[in-house]
Amino acid sequence: MRVRLGMRNSRDTADGLPAPERYWAILTIALGLSMAVMDGAIANVALPTIAQDLHARPTFSIWIVNGYQLAITVSLLSLASLGEIIGYRRVYLAGLLLFTFASLFCALSQTLVMLTVARVIQGFGAAGIMSVNAALVRFIYPHRRLGRGIGINALVVAVSAAVGPTLAAGILAITTWPYLFAINIPFGIVAVLIGVRALPHTPRDRRAFDWQSALMCAIMFGLGIAAIDSFGHGEAPLFYLSEAVIAAIACLLLVRRQRTAVSPVLPVDLLRIPIFTLSICTSIASFCAQMLALVALPFYLYDHFGYSAVEIGLLITPWPIAIAFVAPVAGRLVERYPAGLLGGIGLLLFAAGLGTLAFLPAHPATLDVVWRMALSGAGFGLFQAPNNRTMIAAAPRERSGGASGMLGTARLLGQTIGAALVALLLARYSVAGTQLALLVGAGVAGFGAALSVLRLSPAGARGAESVRVREGQRSAGE
Repeated sequence: MRVRLGMRNSRDTADGLPAPERYWAILTIALGLSMAVMDGAIANVALPTIAQDLHARPTFSIWIVNGYQLAITVSLLSLASLGEIIGYRRVYLAGLLLFTFASLFCALSQTLVMLTVARVIQGFGAAGIMSVNAALVRFIYPHRRLGRGIGINALVVAVSAAVGPTLAAGILAITTWPYLFAINIPFGIVAVLIGVRALPHTPRDRRAFDWQSALMCAIMFGLGIAAIDSFGHGEAPLFYLSEAVIAAIACLLLVRRQRTAVSPVLPVDLLRIPIFTLSICTSIASFCAQMLALVALPFYLYDHFGYSAVEIGLLITPWPIAIAFVAPVAGRLVERYPAGLLGGIGLLLFAAGLGTLAFLPAHPATLDVVWRMALSGAGFGLFQAPNNRTMIAAAPRERSGGASGMLGTARLLGQTIGAALVALLLARYSVAGTQLALLVGAGVAGFGAALSVLRLSPAGARGAESVRVREGQRSAGE
């Protein structure tokens, strides 16, 4: 048995899995990732219902959302680093088990405190899933088809984020809020059972886990994102400035400690790669623009045009549908065309979609809204898969965990900034703030397009070429 397992490990880490196992493995990744991303969105819709049912104040009920996001934020990079040490498979399956258990805990919660604790536990499980999913895709798919695997990954993230609120509204229309969490349980069990058999065994790094750096990383990202959120929601300046200062101090201490580390928790080694850093910045901009739109659109369509909640859900649906069609195609295109070009075109289309949504006619027909939503989704879908593939491929294979963790961190950071900007605009400009949020989103997407095109510059091109040379040498050696 040991010999057979050793043979499998060797085959798994050589250049992807064979076709039957590959499909089962990517199904496990898709199931876990969709639940983790979707649960970050569905609770927003249910907050008023949950607060009323548990007799809690709305100001305290927000921790049902914040606790989940905070747990993911503070542990994402640390769990990615742990995956490099003990294996990505173990971290992913442990995260999936914890997420499923916590979903049951959420569904059975009778008080706000119980539900908040359950959501924090669920957040740590989601971090285990998100931290290493892209790294696992690199070992599931052969190099020549890596773009397709990353395309599926990007599709799952984008569609889950966009569909989450609509799905939550549908569930709440027919049953009670605990089922928002209970629905995860059967899917989680199935994903674990498949994953135990299908997920690849990956090489492990022989080093101790750096607990001190993990703690500093948690303080830096936890308080940094909390400061952004506090600023967006108009908290007292002393409060969010104190958070920002402590986060900055933790950042300086962490960077100083990580400079000499061989495999740092905060991947400063990867950030020295120009094409990786440009891709991270582009990702932050894109998710900031997406969150600006997805948070503002329901208010915009309701306040300006009088659409009902059900109508709004249906009108937003073309967005994820367009992503579902375009993202897999983009995953194939990046195997032939530069990611900088595809990402630039995609984000320009995304910016055009948001800009045209901001200037809808006074009495729009359904088609007026639908084609603009579809254009936004298609642009985002064309950008995301090539960008993610570039981030993962730019890192040495043994640092796939660090790249995967940064991919998730960039998404969370962009979403946090986007949500904070919407809150700030709504507080300052009331109803007009929703239209302004769409215009700001278009501007941020345009900025992201410029960053993406910079990867076609001589420095970016050299970085991309060095990645291709390194991976070509690895493939030849195998």
